[in-house]
Amino acid sequence: MKNTILKASGLCKSFAHNGGQIHVLSHVDIEIYEGDFTVIMGASGSGKSTMLYTLSGMDRATAGTVMYKGGNLAAMKEKELARLRHTDFGFIFQQMHLISNLSLFENIAVSGYLNKDRSVSEIKNKTKQLLERMNISHIMEHLPTQVSGGEQQRCAIARAVINSPKLLFADEPTGALNRKNTTEVLNLLTELNKSGQSILMVTHDIKAAIRGTRILYIEDGKIVGELPLPPYNSDEEKSRETQVNAWLSSMKW
Repeated sequence: MKNTILKASGLCKSFAHNGGQIHVLSHVDIEIYEGDFTVIMGASGSGKSTMLYTLSGMDRATAGTVMYKGGNLAAMKEKELARLRHTDFGFIFQQMHLISNLSLFENIAVSGYLNKDRSVSEIKNKTKQLLERMNISHIMEHLPTQVSGGEQQRCAIARAVINSPKLLFADEPTGALNRKNTTEVLNLLTELNKSGQSILMVTHDIKAAIRGTRILYIEDGKIVGELPLPPYNSDEEKSRETQVNAWLSSMKW
């Protein structure tokens, strides 16, 4: 039986618009399991990114609860949420948000410094290890503008995992990359998951979605389908892609 790492109940999110309310999430119940690579898919405007931001505490729910380690993210103060984001959660975005005047090494290490539980030497050593793992140690002194988009995203992944997060949130992490760089980044995410990292990713890309061990489909702010998958195996990529395409077709994607 899988352990639940994050659980939302009755999750709602609305926005004020022209004197009315736009309901983006509608009474969503969802559990994210430890060790899973959970993927959220849906048509544009279906609420998938809003769900990710609300589940991570980056955005406030209008109603409902998001439970993590016995605490309700929806009721936490901003200081408590900030600490969670520095210690227990990691984030990867389509736009990497690297600091332009810091080297790749510094971009990774600076996130580690926000975690006060480790020494400077520990953070520097962990940064070097991650640079090696992401295959960007040879350019660690380069600025973000001096490297490719794929190398920037690998740096962003290292930054996201430097504090050994319990849950890694990824919002369209390959959306701005070409096919070669997309494959490299997906291979890294798959490797992280197989080593035990729990991942929750939003994507519209089939090639990215098939890396998941579970795909959830969202429509009009509600989860309307779920597809469990075995761990990714590159030898079975074609058959896996066919299976996911058929399922998405049944969801009228």
